[in-house]
Amino acid sequence: MDKLLFIINPTAGGGRAKDLKALIEKSMEEHKLSYDIILTTRSKEAIEIVQNNPHYKVIAVGGDGTVNEVAKGLINRKFGVLGILPGGTGNDLSRSLNIPLDPLDAIDCIVNGKMRNVDIGIINGYPFLNIASFGFDAEVVHITKKIKTRIKSNIAYILGVLITLIRFRKKEVVLEINGKRYKEKVVLLAAGNGKFYGGGLKVLPNARLLDDYLDLCLVKNVNKLFILFLFPTIFKGNHIKYRKYVSTYKAKNIRIISEEDIYFNLDGEILSGGKILDFTMADYKLPIIYRKNKNSNISLN
Repeated sequence: MDKLLFIINPTAGGGRAKDLKALIEKSMEEHKLSYDIILTTRSKEAIEIVQNNPHYKVIAVGGDGTVNEVAKGLINRKFGVLGILPGGTGNDLSRSLNIPLDPLDAIDCIVNGKMRNVDIGIINGYPFLNIASFGFDAEVVHITKKIKTRIKSNIAYILGVLITLIRFRKKEVVLEINGKRYKEKVVLLAAGNGKFYGGGLKVLPNARLLDDYLDLCLVKNVNKLFILFLFPTIFKGNHIKYRKYVSTYKAKNIRIISEEDIYFNLDGEILSGGKILDFTMADYKLPIIYRKNKNSNISLN
């Protein structure tokens, strides 16, 4: 097997990812595998590490943000395979890939798992593997990040939702989806390849990681009381049943036009999009290690 490179984000999961270093070392010795370990010291450093190292198999040890950075490095150099050892709070892409959250099982997946080429989404030039979104969700993430400085659990996300409910106002935008144009008051728009975000919320239940399409979920023009009702249904993906308020699409290209600047959530990172957001699919696909399980609802195919 090729020499593995483990990139650890020591702050992910409130320090949980850093604690996996000893387990990685022990497991690699037991499997008699050659490996290197590098701990990041700052945001975006994982991208540079990947681009400056020749390892074919690179393992992201952390949460979805760490995975996104390692993936960007691999996409930029267009060479190598992504592995994931979940060590963050949400670990949402891991859920879609059927990668175990238990560290030992995840390492076994890295050593013995299968490899598939998965779709890469692009939003305003930024590549992503899982989900990008704007509206209510982006504001929740923004507030939740502040709460997480004191509370290191999924409760922080729930508190973020409740605070956002009080402050939120709908976004009036023009949408272009599959050649059709819509004017909507948007509460939430999520588009991507994976099913989950926010620590297990199944916002795109029909998404597939290798169908060459972005899945889109649009929640439109509902009052705050209904948002409070709708939120728990997202955990199982049941929100899409409320078709009066929730629309779903599969698309190659999505454009969002706003009269005011909007920002979006990309795997937990809040970025400014200006007045136009463009979603599309990359021509290149990224090889990822995953676990094949016939009994799981894996979103690869």
